Amino acid sequence: MSLPPRNPFSSQHSSHQTSAQPGGGSSASDLADPDSSGPEFSKEERVLLLRLAHDAILSALEKRELSFDPPTSHLAEFRGAFTSLYLREALRGCVGYVFPVSSVYRTVAETARAAAFDDTRFQPVTLSEVAELEIELSILSPPRPIRADEVEVGRHGLLIGMAGHRGLLLPQVPVEHRWSSTTFLEQTCRKAGLPLDAWQRGATIEAFTAEIFGDKNSDTTQPSDRPK
Repeated sequence: MSLPPRNPFSSQHSSHQTSAQPGGGSSASDLADPDSSGPEFSKEERVLLLRLAHDAILSALEKRELSFDPPTSHLAEFRGAFTSLYLREALRGCVGYVFPVSSVYRTVAETARAAAFDDTRFQPVTLSEVAELEIELSILSPPRPIRADEVEVGRHGLLIGMAGHRGLLLPQVPVEHRWSSTTFLEQTCRKAGLPLDAWQRGATIEAFTAEIFGDKNSDTTQPSDRPK
């Protein structure tokens, strides 16, 4: 598993490793909206990415080489992504990269391995568990600055930062917990280790969208109702 470090986020941990790089004057209208033009990734691409995630974990355990070279130009595009692992419906690991640091193809492979072996909340995945693992991928749009009153529950994920502290929540989290947009902002601050009202006191607020699919729903983009 000799992969370069990418400063991944665990889905339940705030990160203090990478400072935000906001652009100028972007708003929610500048974010890609999957609902406006249908899914970005075809069913074939989804199946390919899910197979890659499984193969990345298995090949690491078997200590064999696996090519992470993107097979198409679309899968060579740089994107952030999270990989969530489930074993018998229970979360078994979730790690991702918020910022686009490599091709989406390589990012899926790297985050799958990181979720399997580097999520500190869990023991590393074992060879006996691999056949039962279910995988869900969240492919992210680039984070962009947004005003608090533009945050849309069910559409946006949030990345909030202040004084070297940063926290992230995926778009499906507030839907699963039935949070209001205010609670969503507060809970993202909490993930960052900040006061709940930091979003009102100068913290940077960035939003992103995610196309979510998994072994059980590779032909849909409906958010999962399972824990992250």
